Amino acid sequence: MSKVKLNLIAAACENMGIGFNGTLPWRLKKEMAYFTEMTTKVKDPAKKNAVIMGRKTWDSIPNKYRPMSDRANIVLTSQVNALKENVPEEVIVVSSLDEAIEYIKGCPDIESTWVIGGSYIYKAAIDHPNCDKIYLTEIKKSFNCDTFFPNIDKQKFQLIEEEGVPTEKQTEGDISYYFRIYKHI
Repeated sequence: MSKVKLNLIAAACENMGIGFNGTLPWRLKKEMAYFTEMTTKVKDPAKKNAVIMGRKTWDSIPNKYRPMSDRANIVLTSQVNALKENVPEEVIVVSSLDEAIEYIKGCPDIESTWVIGGSYIYKAAIDHPNCDKIYLTEIKKSFNCDTFFPNIDKQKFQLIEEEGVPTEKQTEGDISYYFRIYKHI
């Protein structure tokens, strides 16, 4: 059985902030479309991807977008039974990242695994031996945030380019940003 590789995907501003009061501090339509494309795109049309998130991230997704379509939604929480009663049946609720990985290993129809937040789940994933790549949208502006992306150890991750991911500066309104990919060395 092949190892489940974890891809992290996030957008962070200059102070590495990723959220404020349970929402994104910015509205970037093209960046959100990039997130959707990256987390849904598969090579094998018979498969789909998995998204792993914490309960607060699940709660922050507007009702009309949850569960995220065309993806296996896996939510991590210490309150497994309480959450299971409050989510749609197809949402998988587990208590740890390792439990999520074990679940995915048993799903031959899952192609890629994406960790989508929040802070605590990103930190666990970056430190996990299965961490492969970090897809980080680096927003060139500061925002007031109360949730942050963990530090990326440049001794363990190197910046790479990947086909289909633009390297040039992106701009929406008065906000510019770059799509960056860091691969575990």
